[in-house]
Amino acid sequence: MVEIELDGKKVEVPPGSMVMDAANKLGTYIPHFCYHKKLSIAANCRMCLVEVEKAPKAMPACATPVSPGMIVRTHSDKAVAAQKSVMEFLLINHPLDCPICDQGGECQLQDLAVGYGKSNSRYEEEKRVVTPKEAGPLISMEEMSRCIQCTRCVRFGQEVAGVMEFGMVGRGEHSEITTFVGKTVDSEVSGNMIDLCPVGALTSKPFRYSARPWELQRRKSVSPHDSLGTNLIVQVKGGKVMRVLPLENEHINECWLSDKDRFSYESLDNAERLVNPMVKQDGKWIDTDWQTALEYVAHGIRNIRHEHGADSIAAVATPHSTVEELYLLQKAMRGFGIENVDFRLRQSDFALDGQVVPHLGMPIADLSTVKRVLVIGSFLRKDHPLAATRLRTAVKSGAKLSIVHGSDDDNLIPTAGRLIAAPSDWLAALSSIVVAVASAKGIAAPAGFEGIEASDEAKAIAATLVVENAADLPGAVLLGNAAAQHPQASALHAAAQWIAEQTGARFGYFVDAANTVGGYLVNATSKNARVTGDLFAQPKKAYVLLNAEPELDAANPQQAIKALQGADMVVAMSAFKHGMDYADVLLPISPFSETAGTFVNCEGRAQSFNGTVKPLGETRPAWKVLRVLGNLLGLSGFDYENSESIRDEALGGKGADLTTKLNNVAKLAPTAAKFSTDADAKLERLADVPIYFADALARRSEPLLRTADAQAPLATISAKLAEVLGVKAGDMVTVQQGEGSATLVAAIDKRLPANVVRVAAAHQLTSSLGAMFGPISIEKA
Repeated sequence: MVEIELDGKKVEVPPGSMVMDAANKLGTYIPHFCYHKKLSIAANCRMCLVEVEKAPKAMPACATPVSPGMIVRTHSDKAVAAQKSVMEFLLINHPLDCPICDQGGECQLQDLAVGYGKSNSRYEEEKRVVTPKEAGPLISMEEMSRCIQCTRCVRFGQEVAGVMEFGMVGRGEHSEITTFVGKTVDSEVSGNMIDLCPVGALTSKPFRYSARPWELQRRKSVSPHDSLGTNLIVQVKGGKVMRVLPLENEHINECWLSDKDRFSYESLDNAERLVNPMVKQDGKWIDTDWQTALEYVAHGIRNIRHEHGADSIAAVATPHSTVEELYLLQKAMRGFGIENVDFRLRQSDFALDGQVVPHLGMPIADLSTVKRVLVIGSFLRKDHPLAATRLRTAVKSGAKLSIVHGSDDDNLIPTAGRLIAAPSDWLAALSSIVVAVASAKGIAAPAGFEGIEASDEAKAIAATLVVENAADLPGAVLLGNAAAQHPQASALHAAAQWIAEQTGARFGYFVDAANTVGGYLVNATSKNARVTGDLFAQPKKAYVLLNAEPELDAANPQQAIKALQGADMVVAMSAFKHGMDYADVLLPISPFSETAGTFVNCEGRAQSFNGTVKPLGETRPAWKVLRVLGNLLGLSGFDYENSESIRDEALGGKGADLTTKLNNVAKLAPTAAKFSTDADAKLERLADVPIYFADALARRSEPLLRTADAQAPLATISAKLAEVLGVKAGDMVTVQQGEGSATLVAAIDKRLPANVVRVAAAHQLTSSLGAMFGPISIEKA
């Protein structure tokens, strides 16, 4: 450690630290613009000039390394004079339009100008003007004349997002930040550039001119989207959510937000919001009151159970529902003798039921420090944007990342090993890696692997995982959403588990949604799933849907729609109007912003939150609706006063250690598989869930739907298949699965396996198709 004296106080910091690090450790504030603790040092704003004894002139604190015995003064006359002259230069060209600036009231430049600026300007020349730019639907670059060239946005793109979408052109006073010619900003974490901008040059397009910061009330919340459990600050004005910002939590999301977390609030007052209970009579929808609607539901469930038995009724939820909602749903159904309750809508293999409660298997923060990682079956950047930024950080620090997947997507992370295969060959790919790992370690492969040969790609991946000092180089083998949704998910699990055990790596799942782990913990899973498959495989007489839109959320939407259309009664509990053609009752329930609840994230951390605004119209929190439904069905134990009492009953009290209930280890021996030959290879589908269509909130947010990631799905095929079909990129093709077909624009990806057709799920255009994995046919339209 190096000891220095800063403003008369002694402080010790590691060698190589900067003066700014020492000041941060002491809690001493040094004014700055370009410095940010998560970004590299640029030293181009010069606002952090401080006096260093024996140095002839003031030095920038962010870029001056400490040396033993150094004496620094941050507020001496020399330092303050330097800081004031820098502020005068910064304000020379600034338009000084604070009264109409969106950043007014939370602007770093404004705050520091009060302390370090003059009351009048000596500058009499013309101010420079920068023309506005177009950066897409999320970020506004209308006022780039305010930019002070701190380059935080440029560095964020390069270092955290992994893609340089902003850059600086010109020199001297003609330098300006701009996008690449004709390009918009398309990163899935681009909104963080708005937070990073210390002046009002980059602002939020959806929020622009809608409120002033001092009018907003700030409330803590938790993201209802991916499995990280990102911490949010929801800003409210007049009972309406106006903006969502990150709440810093180093253990989870650091100080970042994905764009889905940041902008999905725009769907909360969407025209599709359901605000009154509705019942279908004679094919027409009519508004009704809660009492009538719930009595109709209770009466219908009673009748169907009486006539067809309890097994003819099923309750289906999404893993974006809270712990309290899922717990009461299964409690009400099971209390009435109905065992068919499940939240795993996109899962197709249930062989590990009762053995495994999937979770990350490590703290989220450890993703930034792992040294060896194998990710299997994950559209990493789009499924888990902030987990991807952590893995990017790890790789920059020397980690080796390997991928086994069905398409060679650019994760914007340098990748050491890749094995790209058709989904039906994923088990063969892992079998190949199992043999390569056994060979590298000089041990026998598991029984049944005698005839398997390790491919060159498998050997390269094994080389990154098998190391001498495994304890000093933490490793992880992680299964992504596509692996968990795969028809052979249990076999993939067994092979991946063996690889993790033999290489001394931790083993886990990214898991797909905000409360997937919570769903397992509250037992919202069907006991019969191992035998019967999902709840749409064998159609039921009645369905209760909680937040679920099966035509977009199910593993096989074709099958789900058929089951729902054939049912005698379908009850849809949702924040939005949907399923108008198959539902009989629509019950308006609160989205995350209007209810209290708990999500359990991928590491097993339970995070509770309160509603941030009052429910819209006649909307009610789902836990209250289910409580009343339990009472109407004559069940005992449905007299909860608040959501906390439900949480405590479901999870065993606030702060209960949930990690003891989580388990990734299955008692299943790995099974071997060989790659299919070209002669056997039939066309098969690989389905991703596009980032902004994964859940009901995101798929109704107008700004997100205008982004590049929300464009209509393509039918992506390999160059080899395109040649056989005589198809060029941009041609229309018809893809068919079972009884459904979709006509889509073709795209060609040279890196896609020859027999794979990539067609996104969870989109209206592809909702008539069948399973996310499996046979598919394609022809030129």
